[in-house]
Amino acid sequence: MPIRNGWLPREGLTSDPIGRFLKKTAFNPAFTILFILLARYTKKGNDLSILHETSYSGIRKLFYIGLIRWVSGYLDNGVLDNWTADTYKWDKEIVLITGGAGGIGGKVVQLLAERGITVVVLDVIPMTFQTTSNVHYYPCDITSPSTLSSIASQIRKDVGDPTIVINNAGVIRGKSILHSSEKDVRFTFEVNVLAHYWIVKEFLPSLISNNHGMVVTVASNTAYVTVPNMVDYAASKAASLAFHEGLTAELTTRYNAPKVRTVVVNQGYTKTPLFDGYYNDSKFLLPTLEVDSVAEAIVKQVLSGHSGQVILPGFASFLTFFRGLPHWFQKSARGQAGGYMKKWNGRQVIDLEKWKKEESSGNETASTVLVPPSDE
Repeated sequence: MPIRNGWLPREGLTSDPIGRFLKKTAFNPAFTILFILLARYTKKGNDLSILHETSYSGIRKLFYIGLIRWVSGYLDNGVLDNWTADTYKWDKEIVLITGGAGGIGGKVVQLLAERGITVVVLDVIPMTFQTTSNVHYYPCDITSPSTLSSIASQIRKDVGDPTIVINNAGVIRGKSILHSSEKDVRFTFEVNVLAHYWIVKEFLPSLISNNHGMVVTVASNTAYVTVPNMVDYAASKAASLAFHEGLTAELTTRYNAPKVRTVVVNQGYTKTPLFDGYYNDSKFLLPTLEVDSVAEAIVKQVLSGHSGQVILPGFASFLTFFRGLPHWFQKSARGQAGGYMKKWNGRQVIDLEKWKKEESSGNETASTVLVPPSDE
């Protein structure tokens, strides 16, 4: 399963390939400087620059904008990696991923495993695809710290200390605030946020002691923009984004581990069973993403060995400015998104009526009851 390369993505002709083309040309200082040099050092170029002064001025502005982008990108990369270099030996690294039995996580597992990398999968559902000997599956309720602690000890014994941790597991209930039960809200935050804490508390110490490794947090574009019927989901993703930012800061200010990389993924609506029925009315600027596209972006960032942020689709980068826009625009946008979840019928794998039903005061249990698989 090779990683797809090329100009046109699986999603077709959208704003993304156009944006990438502009970055490679108009906003690429190495490209625009050619026209400036031709205008300065050739007679024909000089004549054209005088004849088309406005166009030449525009090219010079594009050059300076591109130069600023290049310098800013260079500083970003350096700061995110704490100006330190590190080497990853992929035949020795161990990747742990939650929610890796299927969906986006499953594709990430397959892409990594095909490269001979050892992968450990934590999930409540069985694996949905054939695996190789370098993939180790452990059924685990990641919302239970005691269960996770027990499984973590077994992983260290069977496989070793993970060097890359990918917090990928996520759930959504798709209900309005007043229609959400206590279990709906708690379950969403337990999986989407609190499990990140329990996972990191188990596996981060070895990364810190070796000053090597990576923690990947899979958040969402909803960390920036909330829409009706997914308020708890969006709030949990905003919290997971804050978790990533805080962890990044603590690695250098509290743990003296500048080589431990952190990555956050903010992806948009993706074609997974979890989001069946979700309505998307912005198919050019914010197209519906294929599972493979998101998984490949995550794997590319992991294999780079660098800290960073993955935002998909590319236009979603502008959502980071959303809260700084006028309130009349923000409220209107959220209102227009009111129909996105009306026909949502996403897959649920946990029976919440029985989830942790056996839990009694002082005795934590990991009572995870799966929903019977559909016959469809």
